[in-house]
Amino acid sequence: MLDSATIATIKATIPALVQTGPKLTAHFYDRMLNRHPELKNVFNMSHQTNGDQREALFNAICAYAANIENLAAILPAVEKIAQKHTSLNIRPEQYAIVGENLLASIDELLHPGQEVLDAWGKAYGVLANVFIEREQQIYQETALQPGGWEGLRAFRISRKQPQSAVICSFELEPVDGQSVIDFQPGQYLSIYLNDESLEFQQIRQYSLTQAPNGRHYRIAVKREQGGKVSNYLHDVAKEGDVVQLAAPHGDFFLEIPATTPVALISAGVGQTPMLGMLNTLFRQQHEAPVFWLHAADNGSVHAFADEVVSIASQMPALTRHIWYREPGAEDEIGIHFESRGLMDLTPLREMLNIPGMHYYFCGPVGFMQFVARQLLDLGVAPEYMHYECFGPHKVL
Repeated sequence: MLDSATIATIKATIPALVQTGPKLTAHFYDRMLNRHPELKNVFNMSHQTNGDQREALFNAICAYAANIENLAAILPAVEKIAQKHTSLNIRPEQYAIVGENLLASIDELLHPGQEVLDAWGKAYGVLANVFIEREQQIYQETALQPGGWEGLRAFRISRKQPQSAVICSFELEPVDGQSVIDFQPGQYLSIYLNDESLEFQQIRQYSLTQAPNGRHYRIAVKREQGGKVSNYLHDVAKEGDVVQLAAPHGDFFLEIPATTPVALISAGVGQTPMLGMLNTLFRQQHEAPVFWLHAADNGSVHAFADEVVSIASQMPALTRHIWYREPGAEDEIGIHFESRGLMDLTPLREMLNIPGMHYYFCGPVGFMQFVARQLLDLGVAPEYMHYECFGPHKVL
C-alpha cells in the first residue's frame, strides 16, 4: 500500500502529465528501445510508428495516477493488459527495465525533483507487482488446463484458405499431435514469426474463429497495406509451415446463459471474434434469439458469408442482416445483403430492443463509436455493451 504522502505527490503531478501528453510516452519508448533493442522482438513496431501504443500507455499512466487511491477502478484495464502481456510472454524482469526507463523519462522531460521520482518509483512498484502476480496466475492456470501450455508451442499450418479478396483463414494443428486447450469464444491467439525476411521477431494476435474442438485452431488474417505480418502470411506462409503459438488469451469473450438474447455486430475483419462466438452458440444450440449484424464494403470482401448462411439454416434462433456500403454489380440485394450504405440499426429497433439482451461488437474504432451511439439511442444501458479494439485499447 502507498502512504498518504506518496499518494498526494502522485496526484499533484497529474497536471504536468496532462500538459506533457503522449510526448512523455514517446520519449519513454524511444529511450527504452534504444537501450534495449532486444525488446523490438516483443513490441509491435508499427504501433510505435503510428503512435497508437504511445497514446494507450499515456492514457494508462494518467488513469493510474487519477485512481491511485482506488486501484479497484483500474482492475478491468489491468486484466486486459495482463492478458495481452501473457500472450507476449512478458516476464517479471522486464518490469524493471520498464520502470527504469519510465522514471528516467519523467526526470528528463519534467525535471520534477527526487521527491516526485521516489513517489513514482513506489507507485510503479505497486502496479508492477499487481501485473506480475496476475500474469503468473494466468500462466499457471493456462498450463494446468487439459491441452494447455506455458511459453511457446509449435503448430503446423494444416489448411490455408482464402475467405474473401482480403481475408485468408489458417487452421493450425499442434506438431506434437496432442490436444489443445479450449478457449472462451472471442479470445485470440498470438502467432510468433521468425524469418530472414523480417527484421525482428514479429508477434501478432488474431481472433479464434471456430468453437473450441480440442484438436486445432482457426484464425483469419486480413491483408493490411504495408502490414509486414499480414502480407507474409498471405504471400509466403504455406500449408505445412511451422509457427510458434502462445496459448489463447483475451478478456473480450462471450459468457452468457442459454436464455440470454445476444446481438453480434461487426464490420470488416471485426467479424472474426464474432464468428467464434457464433460458432460456439450454434454448437450449444443457444435457446434465446441471436442476431448476426455485419457490414462490409461489398461481396468481394465479405468473408465467411457461406459459413454464416449455413449456420443460419440450422439455427432457428438466428436472424442475420448484412449491409454493403458500395455493392458490386454481382451483389444482389436480398441474396447477398439486405441493406445498402452504413449499418443503420433504426429499422431493427423493435427486434433489437429485447430486455436483457447483450450486444457484442467489433470493427474499426469509428464503426464501433457509430454502433455505440445507436445502441444508446435505442436505450441500451452501457453495461450490456461489450467491444474489442484490434491493437492498443481505446475508450469509445
